[in-house]
Parts: sequence; structure tokens; C-alpha cells
Amino acid sequence: MPPILYLFALTNLVIGTGAFVLSGILQPLATSLGVSVAVAGQVMTAYALASAIIAPLMVVATGRWPRKYAILLALCLFCAGSLLSALSVSFAMLLAGRVLMGAGSMATALAAGVAVALVAPARRGSALSLTFLGMSVSYAVGLPLGAWLGYAYGWQAPVGLVAVSSGAIALLLAWQLPARIDAPGASFRGLGRVAREGAILRVWLRTLLNFIAIFSVFGYIGPVLLALNPLTPGELSFTLVMFGLSGVAGTISGGWAVDRFGPIRSLRVQLVVLTTMMALVPFTAGSHALTVLVFVVWGVAGFGMTAPQQVLLATRAPGHAPLLMSLNASMLYVGTALGTVISGSLVGAFGFARLPWVGLPFAAAALVTLIFDSRTGVGRRH
Repeated sequence: MPPILYLFALTNLVIGTGAFVLSGILQPLATSLGVSVAVAGQVMTAYALASAIIAPLMVVATGRWPRKYAILLALCLFCAGSLLSALSVSFAMLLAGRVLMGAGSMATALAAGVAVALVAPARRGSALSLTFLGMSVSYAVGLPLGAWLGYAYGWQAPVGLVAVSSGAIALLLAWQLPARIDAPGASFRGLGRVAREGAILRVWLRTLLNFIAIFSVFGYIGPVLLALNPLTPGELSFTLVMFGLSGVAGTISGGWAVDRFGPIRSLRVQLVVLTTMMALVPFTAGSHALTVLVFVVWGVAGFGMTAPQQVLLATRAPGHAPLLMSLNASMLYVGTALGTVISGSLVGAFGFARLPWVGLPFAAAALVTLIFDSRTGVGRRH
């Protein structure tokens, strides 16, 4: 694999940690800023909406730039937003920082577009799984470390660490990335025709439904785990580490599976497993070991879906890959926002332990979308 992809994995490690670290420490955050846990969960919504709306526009605005400078701009925005968030003394100030971070998240789509351009079609799954590996490692390392720091030193500590780390990775990429990289930029020209294709629309819909399902739980992962089992901060961090490690395994296996079996067959298995695990989560209450097991299997299936989804987009329209992937990320973050809002509004009725059942119908609907791709033969092994 091209060495640049390892730098992109490190970039996604920083971005993934910054994006989701607050989800594990919502309770101390809420206490510090004087809001409820449900309201505090909207920091995820603010980031998600900025990533969904502002990031794609930034991808197009920098479409004619050398990829190096577009990626560096994204990381500078992310760093500035992280710093503003860490220094926040009010909930409104924190939301502003999260919006700026969301705009900087366009770095993920830009890196994915470069990754696709650097390898042969038969290796796209592996290239994308390596690029997104940092995102899953962030769950294994960044999220539990952030939870420990947040409970031990205050919620600002992990956010400040993200600010320093994103600045450091920007300097590293400025030093290591070539000024010219042979990868497509982005524009709206021709996008309307491509975006009307059923295969593309189904990828976006599937991403939307999948992340509504996932973030009906993950938006409140700390309170959910504590509702299932009384955990010490150390046990909570351990559980998050195990979930993150399962994500690493899922990202790697997902890239291998899409190169070996094709994206549709891979997605079918992953979504069946994910839906089953969501149904089982509430029944693990009272058994920490069983809870960990179900979340680990969930993580392998859920993280494994990234490469197949991205390969479907890159295969259908390689010239539009960066923007299509950015818009797919928009669906991801809209799903993140909706999942958090929906579960936040229903937590009083369901309780934190049964929040997975709120997202279960959305996971099932994502599985149904594969029927149409299977019938048309879209996404068979490439």
C-alpha cells in the first residue's frame, strides 16, 4: 500500500477521536455546563450537521486546489474548532467549536478520494479499510482514553488533547505530503446525473439508516453502558476499548471481504449481524461479560460496512468519488444527528438500557435496501 495511506489513517485517528470523544463523557460535560444529559448529547448533533452541510461545500470550494492544501485547510479548521471547544465556558461556545470541527471533517472524504486514486480497482477495499482504520482505532484508543481523562481531569482535557494532536498531524502532513497528488478534485458538474442513479441513492440511504440506528445507541454510549451494568470508570473505559478493538477488526476484515466477496454480499452479512446484536443488547443487562460480547460482535459488523459502501460509490463514478464520499459522509452525520435526536426524545419512554430498540427498525430498513441492489446485480465482485 502507498505510504501516504498510513498518514491518512493517523489523520482519521485524530478526527474520529475528536468527533466522538464527548459521547463517552456526557455526564461530566452536562454537570459542568449546567445542562441535562439529553441536551449535552446535542454536541454530537452540532458536529454532525456541520459535517453534513458545510463539509461537502468546502470539498467543492477547494475542488481545484492541490489535494495537499485542501487537506491541510481541513485540519486547520478541525484544530481551531477543537481549541475553541476545549476553552468553552458555555454550551453555546462549545456548539460553535463543534461546528468548526465538523467543517474540518472534510479531511476524511478528501483522504478517501486520494486513496481510491492511488491503487488498482481490485485493491480499493483494502486501501479504504487502511485509510479508515484510524477511525476505528479512535474508538479503541481515543474514546476510552478520553473517557478516562474526562472523568479524572474534566471533560476539557480530552478535547484539548485533540486540539494539540490535530495541530501536530497537520504539521506532519505539511512535511510529508507531496505538493501534487494525482487524484480528482470535486465539482457539482455532472453530479445531478450521477446522484439520480438508484445505486448511488441506495448507498446514501443505507448509510443514513445505518447511522440513525447506530447513534440511537452510540450518541449516549456512556449512559447506555452504565444503565446495563454498574461500572467503575475503569470498567467503562475497558468496555469502550473492547468495542474499539472490535471496530479495528471490522475495518480490516471489511476491506478484505469486499475485495474477496464484493460489497453487496459483504454488506448483507454485516447488516444481518448488526440488526441481531441491536435486538440482543437490552437482554445483556446484569452481565458485563455478555454486554461486552454483544458490543464486540456489533463493532465488527458495523465498522466492516465502511469499505463496501465506499467501494460502491467509487466503482459507479470514479471521477466524482471525493464529492460522492463527502455526501455519503453527510448522510453519515445526518444519521448521527437524527439518531441522537430520536433516541434523546424517547429515552424517557424506553430508558437508556433499551435505546437499541429505538434504532432497530432503521437497521432493518438498511438491510432491505440490499434487495434492490442484489436484483440488479449492482456491486458484485469487481
